[in-house]
Amino acid sequence: MTDYIYMYGMIISTEAFLLSGEFPSADGYGEIKEKYHFIGGETGTACAVLVSLGCPLKLGGTYIGNINRSIIRDYFCDKNADLSELKDKDFDGIVDWVIIDGKTRTAFGEWRKHYGQKEPFYEKPCEDSIKNAVCCGIDPYFYPDISSELCVKWRKPYVTIDCPYDSLINKYCAINAVSHQYLAQIYPDVDFETLFKLYTDNTDGLVIFTRGEKELIYGRKGQSPRYFKPYSLNIVSTLGAGDSFKAGVIYALYNKMSDEDTVKYASAAAGIACTKFPIAQNTPTTEEIERLIKTR
Repeated sequence: MTDYIYMYGMIISTEAFLLSGEFPSADGYGEIKEKYHFIGGETGTACAVLVSLGCPLKLGGTYIGNINRSIIRDYFCDKNADLSELKDKDFDGIVDWVIIDGKTRTAFGEWRKHYGQKEPFYEKPCEDSIKNAVCCGIDPYFYPDISSELCVKWRKPYVTIDCPYDSLINKYCAINAVSHQYLAQIYPDVDFETLFKLYTDNTDGLVIFTRGEKELIYGRKGQSPRYFKPYSLNIVSTLGAGDSFKAGVIYALYNKMSDEDTVKYASAAAGIACTKFPIAQNTPTTEEIERLIKTR
């Protein structure tokens, strides 16, 4: 495989339950309308979107495991994605459970159990895979410093997501897409404008703050923040919206788009994703994305 994007990070499976009404209160009841078990994780979902957009991929990161084996391998078996780097271990694998009511998504998992074990459930990034890639999509959860240093060594531009403003992975990124959920959790007492300056001052890359249905903020070091209002669409599920935005950003980097076009494309990818459920079986297409962009 040549001219591929190296995708490194969380590749798991998700059991998702779409409710017919709002999420119930404590001790209440919610009616399940649809349920699926499919490819998941920040990198896994982004990969599903990218292959649907025609991008060749090489995947690395999480061990596959017994529960996820057929889900992951079967999903990518007829697609332009190289799974040879993924290790297959004799353990359950990583699964999360998500309940969606159209406006919200509530996730459950066992992350403490997996992060607390002696042996990690993921491999280090592969230097050869980075060396031979056109660009990379790097999750910040496993070996972020090693990942960024290898990308710098081989002069490979990369996209990352939710990470601290003073981290190496932010410093050397080509694009960093940071969610409002992450900022609210890590920097609860700092306003977006102050945080934006902290992030852009610490990198030469493009920084994007996503804020759900509110205007996103984007720009570079020394620039005033720029704003873009997400597309107005009929939302079915927000599950995978951030991962689809990440995929759109990586697609834009791969195709050398301008900052403005990157934001338009990623916002459209995320918007289309929110009108469908589940994402893995109804991934956005280039035609849908381009058609939506033209409506603005």
